[in-house]
Amino acid sequence: MKHLGTILGAAIAGIFVMSVWGAFVQAYGIAGGWFAGLIIIGTMWYLNHYVGIHNNEGAWVDMALGIGVAGFMRDVFMKGGQAAIESLPTLAVVLLGGIAGGIAAVKLEQYLADKNSEKEEEMA
Repeated sequence: MKHLGTILGAAIAGIFVMSVWGAFVQAYGIAGGWFAGLIIIGTMWYLNHYVGIHNNEGAWVDMALGIGVAGFMRDVFMKGGQAAIESLPTLAVVLLGGIAGGIAAVKLEQYLADKNSEKEEEMA
C-alpha cells in the first residue's frame, strides 16, 4: 500500500504541475508562475510528506521524479513516440546533472564528517 501511495502522490503532483502551471503563467506572467509554484508544489508537498500519500520509508524518491515522468509521458501520449526521441538529449543532460549533484553531496558529507571528527578530537 505504501508503494501505491508513493505512485499516486507523485502522479497527482505531476498532473497538477503539467496541467495548471502553464495556464497560470500564460494568464498572469511571472507572478502566475510563482503563485502556481507556491500553491501546487506547496500543497502537494504537504499532502505527500505530512498527510502521508507519498511514503519515503524505503528508497528516497522526491516529487520531482514523478513530475518529470508525468511531463515526459504527457508529451509522449499527446505527440507520439517522436517526442520521446526528441527529449533524449535533455534527459541525458538531466541524468549527468543528477550524477554530478550526487557526487557533490557525497563529497560534502565526507568533508563535514571529517571536520566534525577533527573537532571532537580537539575537544577530547
